Amino acid sequence: FVEMFVGVGAARVRDLFKQAKEKAPCIVFIDEIDAIGRSRGKGQMPGSNDERENTLNSLLVEMDGFATDSGVIILAATNRPDVLDNALLRPGRFDRQISIDKPDIVGREAIFKVHLKPIKLEKDVDPKKLSAQTPGFAGAEIANVCNEAALIAARKDKKAVDMSDFQDAIDRVIGGLEKKNKIISPEEKKIVAYHEAGHAVAGWFLEHADPLVKVSIVPRGVAALGYAQYLPKEQFLYQTEQLLDEMCMTLGGRAAEEIIFGKISTGALSDLERVTKMAYSIVTVYGMNDKIGHISFYDSKQNDYSFNKPYSEDTAKTIDEEVKKIVAQAYERTKQLLLEKKKELEILAKELLDKEILFQSDLEGLIGKRPFEKETTYQAYTNSSNGKAKKEAEAAEKESVEEAAETKEQTSLDDSPPKEES
Repeated sequence: FVEMFVGVGAARVRDLFKQAKEKAPCIVFIDEIDAIGRSRGKGQMPGSNDERENTLNSLLVEMDGFATDSGVIILAATNRPDVLDNALLRPGRFDRQISIDKPDIVGREAIFKVHLKPIKLEKDVDPKKLSAQTPGFAGAEIANVCNEAALIAARKDKKAVDMSDFQDAIDRVIGGLEKKNKIISPEEKKIVAYHEAGHAVAGWFLEHADPLVKVSIVPRGVAALGYAQYLPKEQFLYQTEQLLDEMCMTLGGRAAEEIIFGKISTGALSDLERVTKMAYSIVTVYGMNDKIGHISFYDSKQNDYSFNKPYSEDTAKTIDEEVKKIVAQAYERTKQLLLEKKKELEILAKELLDKEILFQSDLEGLIGKRPFEKETTYQAYTNSSNGKAKKEAEAAEKESVEEAAETKEQTSLDDSPPKEES
């Protein structure tokens, strides 16, 4: 719609609806509606061109002005419903919003089944397991994982794609390409090994932390010298204990470095960034801090261009102090935990230096099972599915037994000698 010439967008909207009325009943679909449907008057420089606003006004009039037309259905898609103009979303215009979120564990399994159909697979490939290992993945990313796995298997001259190829593909999508030619000194490698072992041990012995899937010290992507992959529980509400345990697990790497080497490195950059954001969210967004109280400074309607600070300088100072306190307490708690589990930390770090990649099963063999008997999302999902399958199998078996008995009865009746006709 929007061109460099003034008035073209509005004229095109009128022309579009004229054609739609002639061809009614019909459907008009506008993709990326936020290109013309952005809120009017926000973020505009004084005296700037309002061509987009003219186009939007024209669209609003055509959709539900004085002369409304039946027989034309209008659909639109956007990734940014928050920036759309309110007039566009009122009843009579786009009055129904259908949210298409990222798929859950059941949805991912169904998507995997679709993308696995054209691929020649080994028997060990399980869509359930793959869906549990890819939380937060959208359909396009799942398709990418399947494609990458097939390419990896082809490079290795395999006849079929197996589970290890899918593991490599998931690693590649999450962490980036493996840097085989990256030269890391033995000292740095040792620091990375203890850092990742710190994450693994902290998460293993914290009740609300996400269960670890694998830990690796193979360099990947732009800056990752090693990484630990977790399997988060798919939930929408988090309690304070869960957030604090998550923070402790994230600080496990730096705490391990300080305990073992007595020094800290720059390797904890992304961890510290994550922890800081979480701490500020606890205090200013979720109202989980006693000193600040049940107050949230989060503004869902705030636009991209303005910065609004709805609190005084004193409150800002208190917020900073409380955030610092939360992070310091979490770090001390992590340090204490790793000092108690120093033996396990040493075992894991040495094994990592030797093998480079450790899985959940390896951790169980090295430092024992997690002390918390809580089913992970994957275990709960597979167990419920297995239970359902077992019930279905039992019902089918019962049915076949009954059918067999019925057939036998009919046969015994049919086998009686024929009566002579009089």
